[in-house]
Amino acid sequence: MKDSINQAKRPPDIPQADGDVQGRLITALLDPRRYPHPAKRVQVMETHISWVLLAGRYAYKIKKSVDLGFLDFTDLSSRRHYCEEELRLNRRLAPQLYLGVIPLGGTAEMPEIGAEPAIEYAVKMRRFAASQQLDRLAEHGKILPEHMDSLAAKIAHFHNGLSSAEPAAGLGSATATQATVLQAFKQLQAGLAGTENEARMAGLRQAIETEYDVRKEHLERRLAEGFVRECHGDLHLGNIALIRGQSVPFDCIEFSPSLRWIDVMNEVAFTVMDLLHRQRSELAYRFLNAYLEATGDYGGVPLLPFYLTYRAAVRAMVSAIRAGQSNLSKRDKAAALASCSSFLDLATACLAQQRPALIITHGLPGSGKTTFSQAALERLQAIRIRSDVERKRLFGLAALADSRSHTGGIYHAEATARTYARLHDLARALLAAGFPVIVDAAFLKREEREHFRMLADELAAPFAIASLKASSEIMQSRIVKRQSESNDASEADLGVLKLLQEKEEVLAPQEQAYTVEFVNEKEGFGSEDSAWKKLERLLDGR
Repeated sequence: MKDSINQAKRPPDIPQADGDVQGRLITALLDPRRYPHPAKRVQVMETHISWVLLAGRYAYKIKKSVDLGFLDFTDLSSRRHYCEEELRLNRRLAPQLYLGVIPLGGTAEMPEIGAEPAIEYAVKMRRFAASQQLDRLAEHGKILPEHMDSLAAKIAHFHNGLSSAEPAAGLGSATATQATVLQAFKQLQAGLAGTENEARMAGLRQAIETEYDVRKEHLERRLAEGFVRECHGDLHLGNIALIRGQSVPFDCIEFSPSLRWIDVMNEVAFTVMDLLHRQRSELAYRFLNAYLEATGDYGGVPLLPFYLTYRAAVRAMVSAIRAGQSNLSKRDKAAALASCSSFLDLATACLAQQRPALIITHGLPGSGKTTFSQAALERLQAIRIRSDVERKRLFGLAALADSRSHTGGIYHAEATARTYARLHDLARALLAAGFPVIVDAAFLKREEREHFRMLADELAAPFAIASLKASSEIMQSRIVKRQSESNDASEADLGVLKLLQEKEEVLAPQEQAYTVEFVNEKEGFGSEDSAWKKLERLLDGR
């Protein structure tokens, strides 16, 4: 795929860029004296499409004069154009890294940075520590939940601010999406020809084609509804860096509009897939749920298995190509084949996994429902829907907005009925798509609980009530703390707690059969493992 500022190695069997001029230019630029800023030494890194020169605090990326079919950088004007595109696209997410397009004047042997007329162009970037890329952090067990929260907030804000593709343009259509996916599978099949994975690859291709047939109308509807946008295009962990505590994506795809004008859920799927492949499912579902909560795009979730499989297949293809390189050592070849196999395993699992189940919470304000549901979505790989968030969304309010600004209020009986209807509709769609669902709401009325139990029964999905318990003193202290911090969607105050304590309809004896009680009186979320095991047994139908 793409190369980054701090990691780039050219596969040895891919020819270097054509032309001695660029080679002489790169050699000359290894001299620190060529730069208009301090640089003790200059390092160069190379991929099949560019060189990156690391000089002091800055990096200069020069595109190779190559034509690889899917990109053509063979003339200077095209290289300048794609440098400008790289700058435009990446400044949307990482303006602090992408500083400008710089002309290189003079001669190949005596280049002058910033001089005209230009013999070449470079994208000038601010360097950052390679150790802070999220893939590196993940390898060393240093990627944290807050990194996922930061990333989800950034990508949600980014996607929400993008213009939608015009359906007539053809970008992001079902047909275009199918062509991109099948091209990746065709290349993967070619890379696996004659290997033990050849047969399973054929089966996987048939499965993805079947999934496409099922989702074709949904793909077209997403385009019509405006969810195809000019995205990053290559949002795996290696293209995200931690800078000043914030997750910053970089290295957008600049050379192919069809690879970046995609459904936003396709973009999200790449990050989720990468985390799943690294055995960090809890972070994958934390990121996914934070993104969904911020955007409200639960309608894209049914397409997630299709996109996860596609993204895993692309990474398998990269590994297969590497395994086929003639000059690899036996050890490196074995590692590449193992990587390919593991991505194929994930691709297969993403399509095969159908495990719908429905959990609803039950509890008073401050009992720990949302803290529980956060722990549960990470543990169970589930999709969560929060009543506090969806209620505000129904009335055009952001999650942390003060509802007192809304004329007529949002907590009257009709608003509550609309909120539960919204939760019911979302849960139905997600369950039908094969996902476990957690509905985070008070569910203090027996009628509300029964309505959702009947939904699970209708869709043949296991059902459970997670009943949250805490002392009145603890619930009161949590509410006071939450109000003072103003960092949660819930607006329940002590008066609401008192009112609901009086109105709560206790769980009926017949409900106890599918209820698990979680006593939550600790900081964060603490409960006995036996409660989790009971919940998991209920969801397994035992």
